Amino acid sequence: MSEQMTEQQSIWVFIEHAAGRIADVSLELTGRARELADPLGYQVVGLLCGHDVEELARDVIRHGADRVMLADHPELAEYRTLPYARVAITEARRRRPEIFLVGGTPNGRDFAPRVASALRCGLTADCTDLQIGDYYLRREDRTYTNLLFQIRPAFGGNLVATIVNPNTRPQMASVREGVMRMPAADAGRAGVVERVTPEFEPGDFALEVLSRQVRHSTVKLKDAAVVVAGGAGISSPDDVAHLRELANLLGGELGASRAAVDAGLIEREHQVGQTGTTVRPRLYIAAGISGAVQHRAGMAESSKIIAINTDPGAPMFQIAHYRIVGDAAKVVPMIIKALRERSADEATAWGDEATAWGATEATGEAVAGAAGEPAAEGAAR
Repeated sequence: MSEQMTEQQSIWVFIEHAAGRIADVSLELTGRARELADPLGYQVVGLLCGHDVEELARDVIRHGADRVMLADHPELAEYRTLPYARVAITEARRRRPEIFLVGGTPNGRDFAPRVASALRCGLTADCTDLQIGDYYLRREDRTYTNLLFQIRPAFGGNLVATIVNPNTRPQMASVREGVMRMPAADAGRAGVVERVTPEFEPGDFALEVLSRQVRHSTVKLKDAAVVVAGGAGISSPDDVAHLRELANLLGGELGASRAAVDAGLIEREHQVGQTGTTVRPRLYIAAGISGAVQHRAGMAESSKIIAINTDPGAPMFQIAHYRIVGDAAKVVPMIIKALRERSADEATAWGDEATAWGATEATGEAVAGAAGEPAAEGAAR
């Protein structure tokens, strides 16, 4: 088999890092690339640019890469669009990978389109799933095998589109942090760190980084065991305060749909969904959230979902394990009251076990009164 063919049969992952730590999304994509590559017999290759970051390359291997291309140069110490893109474009033209995955971060959103444009290949942003499959192209009467199925919501979330790129390489896609599961590190995994020499051009250094300002978020949505999220059914700061109080009672975090964020009621860093954070808590309480596909994409894998909505036909009820028909602004305070009437131990157990049984039992009658009609008493699907 030729060397070029071997290079083509690879899945690349752009490895982002900052302050000596690899971005979670890069390791998540490395794990997903491993899952896609194994049935095909492809290699997983990480592209790591930086300065004095060889130990990070070893970490990429521990998370599933067969090889890491390490471009080590002082000019790559900080992310800049043109130098980083130059390395990726040069190596991709030389080696012709089959697939190239990039994290949907601010830097990834800057990096990926420039690389895709230079390589004249397609790029699908914010994928919610990646699969390998065959595609029949009717106009050519031809079946393309082992294509990357790039799956994401489209047309305002009214449908889920599967996008394929049969004719150009690499097939490029970006995925936001938390969409894929991070694999466990395997300390015994062997791999190769290959040093590549950057080939810069004078124009690549038009931008100079003078200083960096870093603000660390205090919101830990991704790792929260319990998330209490509000949506369009939450209409006042008092409603948000109740959601926050419930989240605190359960030892969780406050979440939000895009509607609540756009209304200025909850800060953007609390947003859950395709354009926010993807979460997989043990318990997710959706208060006044209708359940648009973009939001469900960010929380559908929660272990237990409680949905509170005045509309019995809300899409969120389709994936909820427990459903309360009622006004979230009235129901949430009732849940808080019920929890406070219990012992502290019972309240903690309620949150830790991620079960809504106690809340629906304690508030079923009150919810019915709040809704003005009999409630759907937390019926399981």
